[in-house]
Amino acid sequence: MTQATYTSQIPVLPKKEGGRRVLLKLSGEAFGGGRVGVDPDVVARIAGEIAEGVAAGVECAIVVGGGNFFRGAELSQRGMDRRRADYMGMLGTVMNCLALQDFLEQKGVSTRVQTAITMGQVAEPYLPLRAVRHLEKGRVVIFGAGAGMPYFSTDTVAVQRALEIGCQEVLMAKNGVDGVYTADPRTNPDAEKLEHVTYGDALREGLKVVDATAFSLCMDNAQPMMVFGLDEPGSITRAMRGERIGTMVTGE
Repeated sequence: MTQATYTSQIPVLPKKEGGRRVLLKLSGEAFGGGRVGVDPDVVARIAGEIAEGVAAGVECAIVVGGGNFFRGAELSQRGMDRRRADYMGMLGTVMNCLALQDFLEQKGVSTRVQTAITMGQVAEPYLPLRAVRHLEKGRVVIFGAGAGMPYFSTDTVAVQRALEIGCQEVLMAKNGVDGVYTADPRTNPDAEKLEHVTYGDALREGLKVVDATAFSLCMDNAQPMMVFGLDEPGSITRAMRGERIGTMVTGE
């Protein structure tokens, strides 16, 4: 399936008017605090910041990666079938979703998990209109199991979900980097942070902080994105409220 065919099939709901609805993409690696598994202190901090944003009236849907458990592409490089490795990664995202749901509910935030792979004992199936109704009632909705298909990154899934439920902005919270740079700041000391970049420039320059397919989906559907770092305390709440931190990525 070509990228053009994939993007053209996305049914896009109208953007929410009046209030603010965002899709927050969280790095799975952050959940582990640099190790395999879930670090409860890290997830509790993230949940607390999301709860503050929700208390301010922001409708928030979330996609969580699974890099603290499995990365399909890396497993396939070690000889595992890529499709099977990707499904393992999807299951890892669901574990992160359930952990975040638990800590959000401890903060008093009503939360629903929806998954692209049916697992009725732990989560609802992914239903866009039901997700919208949850958001309208003040609930946080966490999307797990990626797209339910191999070869799609959770960055791409985050954009697809944002488009389908009518989010005004995609908030990409990254682990270890606080925005889009001209090069990888972890390996190039001369890399410069960009306050704003267009999707076209990001794709032409090969800026890889976000998956290229995710950038393309946003560009084709005029979906704004903000890329920011998870490391600074309070950054999630600030981003949810609309404060301009990190890097804005837009069509123009």
